[in-house]
Parts: sequence; structure tokens; C-alpha cells
Amino acid sequence: MAQYMVEAKHDPAKCTATLDEMAKTKILSKFDWGCPNEHVGYAILEGESESAIRKMLPSDLREGAHIVKVNKLTPEQIKSFHEKK
Repeated sequence: MAQYMVEAKHDPAKCTATLDEMAKTKILSKFDWGCPNEHVGYAILEGESESAIRKMLPSDLREGAHIVKVNKLTPEQIKSFHEKK
């Protein structure tokens, strides 16, 4: 399974409703939240694809979520990036 960084922003007016929906999911404990100052949640989730990760989110967070596949890099991989320039 790949890892994905998720940034899920939500409407401040709907904050408690959004958090109530998140509380019904298995992924709530994976998120760190900026609420009540910044209405955004951050998480690293594992899944088969970006679309699989998106489906894990409550419907009101799916469309606006920013999801990026992330990887660990070794010093050798970084060196190879320089060599390819």
C-alpha cells in the first residue's frame, strides 16, 4: 500500500458537522486538526490509490481534499536525481 498526505479543508460554518461526520469514520484518529483557528485536517493515510483515499473521507471533504502520494527517499535516490539533471 502506498502512503498519501491528505489536506482536508472545510467550511468554518460547517466545522462541527464536518467533525461529527469524521467521528463516524475509522480514520479520525489519523488526522490532526487546525480547528478552531484553521479549518483544515492533515493526515498520512495508506491506500491503493488516490481515489481509494478520497473514498475514505466523508462526502463533504472529498472534492476539496488535496491528496499527494508521498515516499521516503534514501541518500542514493537523492544523488540519482542530481545525476539525471
